[in-house]
Amino acid sequence: MTIRSFVVRRGRMTVGQKKALATLWPRFGVEIGERTDPLSSRFLFGDSRELVLEIGFGNGESLVAMAGHAPEKGFLGIEVHEPGIGHALMRIAEQGLSNVRLVCADAVAVLGEHIDDASLSRVQIYFPDPWPKARHHKRRLIQKPFTDLVFRKLVAGGELHCATDWRDYAESMRDLLLGDPRWHNIGAADGFAVRPKWRVETRFERRGRDKGHQVWDLRYRAQQPMIRAS
Repeated sequence: MTIRSFVVRRGRMTVGQKKALATLWPRFGVEIGERTDPLSSRFLFGDSRELVLEIGFGNGESLVAMAGHAPEKGFLGIEVHEPGIGHALMRIAEQGLSNVRLVCADAVAVLGEHIDDASLSRVQIYFPDPWPKARHHKRRLIQKPFTDLVFRKLVAGGELHCATDWRDYAESMRDLLLGDPRWHNIGAADGFAVRPKWRVETRFERRGRDKGHQVWDLRYRAQQPMIRAS
């Protein structure tokens, strides 16, 4: 049995979000279904540009901002919360972006079944569900089976970038990645990193900081194992 790391929260949709889903999803959304073509840059954007994947993009605030600042790259976002998808679509249209595509599906299934190995330049996961109760930690997304999957999908030197405001989750991520020789820490010696300027501080994050919450960024590069000469 596969344990899901997320819960689909329906939430109330605004009129604008409903309209965006109806009118903009056909242009910017990607239906998975029985699709056999991999979600490559060539398929999504018609060229071989760098492809960045954001898992759980919420309302799209960081995803859309990054896409606007890096039009030469392609951005693929995965989210299961429809109001958030509708909000992201509105932002994409308002900014006139053409380098963003969205998927509404289980991220693990999308990664495993619809994205080629060695095809992503960065995978970013910001504020994933912390599942704070100890008995629910097994539902957390950032665990070894998942990081093994991400490693396969990244190009050599590609980056996994995570952020969380839960200390014990941050420490478990750090310990997992520091303990795997395939991942190279590009942050500080303690395994954490300063938030890069291109990861915008979202309203969710600012509200947390106002409440005294600390945020931990983790940045690790996928490095190929050295082949020893016989």
